[in-house]
Amino acid sequence: MARSVGRTAQKLGLALFVAAVSLAPAVAETLAAEAAVVALSALPPEAQQTESLIRRGGPFPFAKDGSVFGNREGLLPRQSRGHYREYTVRTSGSQGRGARRIVCGGAEAAKPQACYYTADHYASFRRIVGDAGSLASARQSGQ
Repeated sequence: MARSVGRTAQKLGLALFVAAVSLAPAVAETLAAEAAVVALSALPPEAQQTESLIRRGGPFPFAKDGSVFGNREGLLPRQSRGHYREYTVRTSGSQGRGARRIVCGGAEAAKPQACYYTADHYASFRRIVGDAGSLASARQSGQ
């Protein structure tokens, strides 16, 4: 009987382990989605200016602004090539374009469906939402 109880406990332990491992990606994805949203008003002033230029259709200060972003890192939602465009966010004290960018996706460049901010040259992204209320609703819906 003791051997039977031991085997049952082992099976239960294994089942719990398998369940935890299979749930971990979903939990991590949910936590990442919550952390990956930022209100436009919380971004640096230079990023807010760049976002405004995007919605006005320019003019942009750098020749590469508006060029296709390939999403080679795979950190943004998958879309067909040409969906995403990148824009430089000025960085004071930086020579050249610096590391900060806004990447927007959509059929029309001046009317993007979604924009993302990166302060670390594409190593991470946060989806930009309009204000604190939009931020709260985005976190609740898991976007």
